[in-house]
Amino acid sequence: MRRYIDVVGSIRPCRDDERPAILEIVNVAAAAAYRGVIPDDRWRVPYMRPDELDREIEEGVTFWGYELGGELVGVMGIQAVDDVDLIRHAYVLPDRQRHGIGGSLLGHLRGQTTRRMLIGTWASAEWAIRFYRRHGFELVTPERKTALLERYWTIPERQVETSVVLADPPFGS
Repeated sequence: MRRYIDVVGSIRPCRDDERPAILEIVNVAAAAAYRGVIPDDRWRVPYMRPDELDREIEEGVTFWGYELGGELVGVMGIQAVDDVDLIRHAYVLPDRQRHGIGGSLLGHLRGQTTRRMLIGTWASAEWAIRFYRRHGFELVTPERKTALLERYWTIPERQVETSVVLADPPFGS
C-alpha cells in the first residue's frame, strides 16, 4: 500500500540561489540509491559536482523542485534537445521517497510538453525503471537505446553501455 505525505507540497521552478540545495538532494539521494548498485567505475563522491550542475543548467536543463514546509525535498530537470524533451537528474531526499513526490514532479513536467520524453537511467537501477514504467514510459530496444543516448546525451561510452532509455510515448516496433 502506498503512503502519501500528509502535507501537500508545491511544485515550482528552482531558483538560481538554490543550486546548493539541488546538489544536496542529488548527492544524498544518489548515495542512497546508487552506491554499490551501479558499476564501480561510474560511482564517485560527490555524485554531481557544482561545476557539473552549472554546466547542465548552461546546456538548458531547467530544474523544478518539490517544496514541502518551506524545504526543497525533490528535484527533476527537463531539457529540450532537438525534437524531444529529456528528463534529467530526478531525485527525492531518501526520507521523503515513496510519498508521491517523484510522481508529482514527473506528472508536472509531462504536462509541460506534447513532445516525446526520454529518460536515461542505469540499467541496474531496477526501482527507477519500475517507477518510470508505472508512469507510462516504456523501455526502448538495446539498439535504439544506444542510438538515442549517442544522439541526445553527451555521456561516456561506458555509461552508454550500462544505461537504458525509456520513452513516452513509446516508439512503434
